[in-house]
Amino acid sequence: MADDIIVKDSNGSQLHDGDSMTLIKDLKVKGTSETLKRGTLVKGIRLTSNLGEIECNTKQVKGLVLKTEFIKKA
Repeated sequence: MADDIIVKDSNGSQLHDGDSMTLIKDLKVKGTSETLKRGTLVKGIRLTSNLGEIECNTKQVKGLVLKTEFIKKA
């Protein structure tokens, strides 16, 4: 089954839809002049079909896709 896919953050913790994450690195957002700072809280993530990516919204940017190597569980 496709639902048995396990997605992990930079520390190896398993991720689930709706989890809250913290950025571990400053990230420039492509297509905007925004930079998301280290320590930014991202709430209510959504897992994607790609193992290394999650979808989320921040106060600055909506519809953001982040790589799991740049986040850790809050």
